[in-house]
Amino acid sequence: MGIRERLSGNEAVATAMKQINPDVVAAFPITPSTEIPQYFSSFVSNGVVDTEFVAVESEHSAMSACIGAEAAGSRAMTATSANGMSLMWEMLYIASSLRLPIVMSLVNRAVSGPLNIHNDHSDAMGARDSGWIQLFSENNQEAYDNMIMAHRIAENKDVLLPLMVCQDGFITSHSIENIELIEDEKVKEFVGTYHPEHYLLNAKEPIAVGPLDLQSYLFEHKVQQGEAMKNAKKVILDVAKDFEKMTGRKYGFFESYQLDDCDMAIVCMNSTAGTTKYVVDELRATGIKAGCLKIRCFRPFPAEEVAEALKHVKAIAVLDKADSLNAAGGALYEDVVSGMFTSNIHVPTVNYIYGIGGRDTKSTEIETVFDDLATIVKTGEIGNPYRYLGVRGGNK
Repeated sequence: MGIRERLSGNEAVATAMKQINPDVVAAFPITPSTEIPQYFSSFVSNGVVDTEFVAVESEHSAMSACIGAEAAGSRAMTATSANGMSLMWEMLYIASSLRLPIVMSLVNRAVSGPLNIHNDHSDAMGARDSGWIQLFSENNQEAYDNMIMAHRIAENKDVLLPLMVCQDGFITSHSIENIELIEDEKVKEFVGTYHPEHYLLNAKEPIAVGPLDLQSYLFEHKVQQGEAMKNAKKVILDVAKDFEKMTGRKYGFFESYQLDDCDMAIVCMNSTAGTTKYVVDELRATGIKAGCLKIRCFRPFPAEEVAEALKHVKAIAVLDKADSLNAAGGALYEDVVSGMFTSNIHVPTVNYIYGIGGRDTKSTEIETVFDDLATIVKTGEIGNPYRYLGVRGGNK
């Protein structure tokens, strides 16, 4: 039986880290992720874990310390948000290129400027091509569960890529919800002990880490990273199956909500899925066949699976909580329509940029999206596919 508790999203993540008991945690405070290393440092000081906690002078140093620890053969973790991850930008790419399975909690927040400490997905979307696996979390339970699964995925010999678990800053990170924790001994058994095949402190196998890699080999090494990301798809599902056996909680690449027979669907990520599900239920009660597809796994992106799940829908809206500023839609929209086009599936699809800088997205606004989709279903005309939701001055 699980342990019933009431925790904020940050507390839930810190609790998962405590149960994992990593060898090294290096972190620097930044809102809204500050509480995670703060809670964890209390576990260290109280002797609950035997982790080496490194209080560094910047986020760049935090990721550098994690890279050094992981390269030496240790299991390393960190937490950050927005500008903090921006400061460790160089090291994100180095961590993934060195195939180091570091696990990071990314509490999503708008990246400056102008300065804003509230939630959107500009930090995660900016790092989408850095070679990190990205799992998104609708609520506190999912953030906790994703952290428990993270090391099993990242450390798999066919993957060996760093992984970030994303949750919405303040919306889930600071909100208290009922949550079911897993017993410590079960977490320990599930996560297992980290035994890297190659590491710097192995006296029997002297190696170099981070050498110059020019034309002769860099291309091939990047291909290997790409193959590892493809391999991660199977591993993510395999780990999720084992997790379901332990907890009864089922996870996949995405969650289909009232999707099987729907005429129109919204595709979204993180906490917005909860609001969307509420609206779907309200519309279903009136006989309107609405549905939701909540993306959990954004990297690797399950393009074929998403296309298959949406192929019967008559109109789709993809919600992006970050603007790519490319005049061609947000990152999630681009991946969804690319996957569908590649699968030769053609469904009218529009994009909404929403919630920038933490602007509230209410159920009434989600209702307007479904109203727009109903019009598309009726007329067959998309109009402008690149839209804004909740911006002053109306949709554009």
